[in-house]
Amino acid sequence: MGITGKITDGDSESVLLLSSDSPATATTIATTTTATKDAFHLGYIIYFTLGCGYLLPWNAFITAVDYFSYLYPDASVDRIFAVAYMLVGLFSLLIIILYAHKSDAFVRINVGLGLFVLGLLVVPVMDVAYIKGQVGLYDGLYVTVGAVALCGLADALVQGGVIGAAGELPERYMQAVVAGTAASGVLVSFLRIITKAVYSQDSDGLRSSANLYFAVSIVVMVICIGFHNVAHRLPVIKYYNELKVQAVNEEKEEKGPLTGPVWRATLWHIVGMVKWYGFGIVLIYIVTLSIFPGYITEDVHSQILKDWYSILLITGYNVFDLVGKSLTAVYLLENAKVAIWGCVIRLLFFPLFLGCLHGPKFFRTEIPVTILTCLLGLTNGYLTSVLMILAPKVVQLQHSETAGIVIVLFLVVGLAIGSIVSWFWVI
Repeated sequence: MGITGKITDGDSESVLLLSSDSPATATTIATTTTATKDAFHLGYIIYFTLGCGYLLPWNAFITAVDYFSYLYPDASVDRIFAVAYMLVGLFSLLIIILYAHKSDAFVRINVGLGLFVLGLLVVPVMDVAYIKGQVGLYDGLYVTVGAVALCGLADALVQGGVIGAAGELPERYMQAVVAGTAASGVLVSFLRIITKAVYSQDSDGLRSSANLYFAVSIVVMVICIGFHNVAHRLPVIKYYNELKVQAVNEEKEEKGPLTGPVWRATLWHIVGMVKWYGFGIVLIYIVTLSIFPGYITEDVHSQILKDWYSILLITGYNVFDLVGKSLTAVYLLENAKVAIWGCVIRLLFFPLFLGCLHGPKFFRTEIPVTILTCLLGLTNGYLTSVLMILAPKVVQLQHSETAGIVIVLFLVVGLAIGSIVSWFWVI
């Protein structure tokens, strides 16, 4: 006599037909449960660290913009960095998507992490060996922009690979990745507060601050390399990788090798399945990037907090972004339509923040601006996490990685459009 039962171990949930007189079935159930259990939450910690890691290089470059602006006063350093990083990342992602079925995410991530270390080493090494705090050595700027572009390529390899790999796993691992990206912002914000409090804001202080950002980033990258190369040995990761291989082999038997027209048709099908999730992601980052950090750092001012104001606002945003991305571990909104409409409703941040510049006197004070900035971070974090978790689950397991990379492409497009809009909407 069979009994239908549900096994839940925190990482997976399945409905099984149990037989009271079948020892083999009981053994299979016990083995599956053990295989899908994330002992000591090591898998979660690894994916959280990888999420934190792949955003740290960009955060290091953009947080050290005071140092670069001091060295190269005639250049719009932050905008040059954004264009170099995003264009290279966007182009690289397009290539990765087209050839994802022919490449291995494990290799892509390792190559990307290595390129991150190389790009990050450029700044401190050049500072010690060539720049030495001298202003106007624009050859150094060209090399630095090259390092930024190299990190853009690395970001496409690592972010696409990590998001894609997490998409093949249970939901908590994608939540770990997106929470890690928020933790990256919080880490850099606190480093910024420490360096501003400890170091003088002259050439020596700016050099020390910048070198600290890059040193911390390099250390985290080395940790990421170690973590990534042990992740595939964890039982829970091996279990889901085996499921993917089985699904891929079954598809090959049914459709033949995924090459040429077959792959293109499959890719377009994947894009069609996740397009509305991608639309939500694009909207999220158009709104967020058009306001943060440009509006925060250039348009609002405080007579009380002075130059600490923008630093504290950025920290508040990053902390609430982390809170939002962590909330999906407690409650995940599984209705994609509601989440996407939430992305549309976020357009209200435009008139609200505009009111902080030109509205009633109270609306232009520190309290409304701080509340709105924290809400911007909270909604950004929660809705991003929801859509990133749900999107890879709408396709077959063997296509979850590609769906994850496609979502990353939407994210980068949103970042690029938001960065462009930020130059114009308030002016």
